Amino acid sequence: MSRVLARLCAVAVAACLLFTTWSAATPKEAAALDPTVGYLMAHFTGESSTNQQIYLAHSTDGLRWTDLNNGGLVLRSTVGTRGVRDPALVRSPAGDRYWIIATDLCIGCGQDWSTAINNGSRNLVVWESTDLVNWSAPWLLNVAGPIPDGRNAWAPEAIWNPATGDYVLYWATNVPLNGAAKHRVYYSRTADFRSITTPQVYLSRPGSQEIIDTQIVEVPTGVGAYRYVRASRDDQITIEGSNSLLGTWTTLGNLSGIGLTGAQVEGPMWMKVNSRNEWVLYLDQYASGRGYLPVLTTNPSSPGAFRLPASGSYAMGGTKKRHGSVLNLTAAEQSRVLARWPATAISRVQSYNVQDRFVRHADYDVRIDPNVSPAQDGQWRLVPGLVGSGTVSIQSVNFPGHYLRHYGFDFRLEANDGTATFAADSTFRQVAGLANSSWTSFQSYSHPDRYIRHYAYLLRLDPVADAQSRADATFRVTS
Repeated sequence: MSRVLARLCAVAVAACLLFTTWSAATPKEAAALDPTVGYLMAHFTGESSTNQQIYLAHSTDGLRWTDLNNGGLVLRSTVGTRGVRDPALVRSPAGDRYWIIATDLCIGCGQDWSTAINNGSRNLVVWESTDLVNWSAPWLLNVAGPIPDGRNAWAPEAIWNPATGDYVLYWATNVPLNGAAKHRVYYSRTADFRSITTPQVYLSRPGSQEIIDTQIVEVPTGVGAYRYVRASRDDQITIEGSNSLLGTWTTLGNLSGIGLTGAQVEGPMWMKVNSRNEWVLYLDQYASGRGYLPVLTTNPSSPGAFRLPASGSYAMGGTKKRHGSVLNLTAAEQSRVLARWPATAISRVQSYNVQDRFVRHADYDVRIDPNVSPAQDGQWRLVPGLVGSGTVSIQSVNFPGHYLRHYGFDFRLEANDGTATFAADSTFRQVAGLANSSWTSFQSYSHPDRYIRHYAYLLRLDPVADAQSRADATFRVTS
């Protein structure tokens, strides 16, 4: 959760909040899951309204990641601020239900950091699924509203608590308390992510020290001294252990010994390796803007056992991975996920009548050029159309989530903003070539009397009325 944090002082308010009576329905009994074989990461990618949404990536080894949906966003928030950060993936103990919970925050699209810190959304954004691929409409869960003078709700996480038969849901809220206005981590209990118990302080540091990002991993018996290990970003990456989620936590140390402190990294994200007793703690390199870095260990409760990865041993995919979470996938879950978001072939689009030229973007304008450099500026994925059936949209390879879109009948490379207008303007019917039926032409979905064509080497959306325009509107899609 990157931020420029205000350091404010305020008068103290009343201390502990009382725990309310819990009456939610008991969740389904836990069932033994099939062995896990892969990994699914949910994350956001940056600071724009498009980047502050839900993205997914897949890995077979937990270190080399492939972006799903060709690097485009998978879920867009339509509630609250209409942006989300810091998503957490949660699976029910029975493996029959999943949730994504995320910070309701969109920096730079109607809200700045000062507002987000001092008068931000008190809600989390929640999606629910029974199969990991079909998701409900998002809803808002008000978690910080019950906290006196609670000013926001950031960086949510949740973990099943077998001791109580529900989830411990925890997040950070900025609140004046005991003479200090700062972010502390609060928790509630929930069975369904629709109703919660009264929030309680879960984690607070002394004095003015803030704490926002924390994530817990459960460790099997026989590995280390504690059943649960917590990694938190304060001024360090602090490691703590406990044998009870709601019990006493013991500070074990930090990762300064391998050169990683809270000044460089944040957003800790745990991942258990499927095939052996090893864990990966991913850390978001927010200070340098480089996204996640994996740190490895065979004992999460021993800070001295953490080690940096060997050079070249990991690859994070084409998009920047920011503060998220990883779910270990069963074979059935992995099959569903990969079938829903298969990789689409990379193509080039060649002009019919100027055959040494290919469609490319340059400074977000679109034209046909010879010898495209860098080569990725002329590489595209023809994906299922953003609207309509039997249609295609043309997505950039090196700008995932950006599409060829006509605007005033001129073409631009633009990020999908989620609107119906954008979808229609970025969708085409791929038809037999107007000048040669073995080639291809692209008919506009929103203006079916017009086609993509080049004119003076620039791409336009025009009617075709003669042989010249038909030739200009004919292309070959090549691998």
